[in-house]
Amino acid sequence: MSLAHQPSMWDVADEPVLTPLRGRVTRHPLTRGAWVDHLPGWVEGSDAVLEVLLGDIGWRAERRQMYDREVDVPRLLRWYGDGETLPHPALTDARSELNMHYGPELGEPFVTAGMCLYRDGRDSVAWHGDRIGRSRTEDTMVAIVSFGSPRALMLRPVGGGESLRFSLGHGDLVVMGGSCQRTWEHCIPKTAKPIGPRVSVQFRPRGVA
Repeated sequence: MSLAHQPSMWDVADEPVLTPLRGRVTRHPLTRGAWVDHLPGWVEGSDAVLEVLLGDIGWRAERRQMYDREVDVPRLLRWYGDGETLPHPALTDARSELNMHYGPELGEPFVTAGMCLYRDGRDSVAWHGDRIGRSRTEDTMVAIVSFGSPRALMLRPVGGGESLRFSLGHGDLVVMGGSCQRTWEHCIPKTAKPIGPRVSVQFRPRGVA
């Protein structure tokens, strides 16, 4: 796969380095028992990870039924199940650090890694919550690490209300926790601005999709 991307002017580390989580990640309490943690630039040297993720790691295009026709899903997908080796050691280290930091609160480890490749501003994901599996009825966490050009992650309460916006790229971390998957929705909207690729890596506990 050949996708041109603009390296970060600020993320100049030669090799990926995880910065500390404790004392740096900021929690944003939401309504109805939901919350979002945010840490910009958690992975320094993130472009080295992006280079690997933009390679041949088994990205697949999917199609879905929409009303009376089948359409392309506007992003590429890759799923790593429990026990499957991740494509870069920094991702394995990131999952370990997340488990050490959030494990006592979550009560179980992150084990899977779903990945989405947004090739340009035309790729997107519509408003949704990760409600397949236990997250439909239970509080849980989804930790997302972003690589590449920043894109807007929007969140809003289910049923409507004021939305929140996080710009995620270049090693940024966001964790959605509590009731967030049931009581809030999130999306990555399309943009007409010229923008390079972004890869979203979503770490989840077993049985949450």
